[in-house]
Amino acid sequence: MKILVTGSTGLIGSTLAQHLSGEGHTVIRLLRARARPGEKGILWDIQMGTLDPQPLEGLDAVVHLAGENIAAGRWTLTRKAIIRDSRVKGTRLLSETLGRLTQPPKVLVCASAMGYYGDRGDELLTEDSASGSGFLAELCREWEAASEPAAARGIRVVHLRIGLVLSAEGGALKQMLPPFKLGVGGRLGNGKQYMSWIALDDLVGVIEHALTHDTLVGPVNAASPNPVTNLEFTKTLGRVLGRPTVFPVPSLAVRLLFGEMGDALLLSSARLEPVRLAASGFVFRYPQLEDALRCLLRKPSSQ
Repeated sequence: MKILVTGSTGLIGSTLAQHLSGEGHTVIRLLRARARPGEKGILWDIQMGTLDPQPLEGLDAVVHLAGENIAAGRWTLTRKAIIRDSRVKGTRLLSETLGRLTQPPKVLVCASAMGYYGDRGDELLTEDSASGSGFLAELCREWEAASEPAAARGIRVVHLRIGLVLSAEGGALKQMLPPFKLGVGGRLGNGKQYMSWIALDDLVGVIEHALTHDTLVGPVNAASPNPVTNLEFTKTLGRVLGRPTVFPVPSLAVRLLFGEMGDALLLSSARLEPVRLAASGFVFRYPQLEDALRCLLRKPSSQ
């Protein structure tokens, strides 16, 4: 296939682009106007609302992963606006452009996030569950709605509500490793909040699956079928690393350090069930957390 990928310089996008190229697909990168020298691809400017439609004619598929890092700093009003614009304006610009093409792609796979559901305790969340409250839930609703011009054109649109992506090369796990390796890791708050997670290799597999399975339309929970509490995650990571995990971080400390972002990303609970992936026949390579961590960190099993 001829596949356009946005966000191709990030952790997920770069891994996906490499995988798709290795599978024989032609990958075209959609790059921001301020792309680094030497990067090759089609340029777009979200703030200026510019995207030349001509190079997009005849694509088979689009994977849209672009967006500002939500964990890059405290959520000031300015930071929230930047995060929202990068996702909502970017998705709308891309979708409107695709919708005007003479030869539009058959499928648009868009990133969304488990933040759609908000803080839900131990409630089991399927794709049919209602959206939650708070900045992330509101953002995800607007983000997903921004793809409507593409859907109206007859393009199959898939919204991947992605859980915590695990990779030793970047993201949250890489940031967790230094304190845990030093033996000063511990649960966050009371540790009862659910963490819906997915290994990076599985997420790449989910995206490829969504590209090729016509039964997948609309929201899809992209997370392991076995979410864990923060306490379980902490104990498992400590066990894999062979380190104690006896230094909890109180909720108050999380809020003082990170503000609203800490509440939403570290203390909120989302227990996702990937119902639509299961129904479409997708099989996870790493359904269990310990197996995923041992593979990612190259740690042999103790059994």
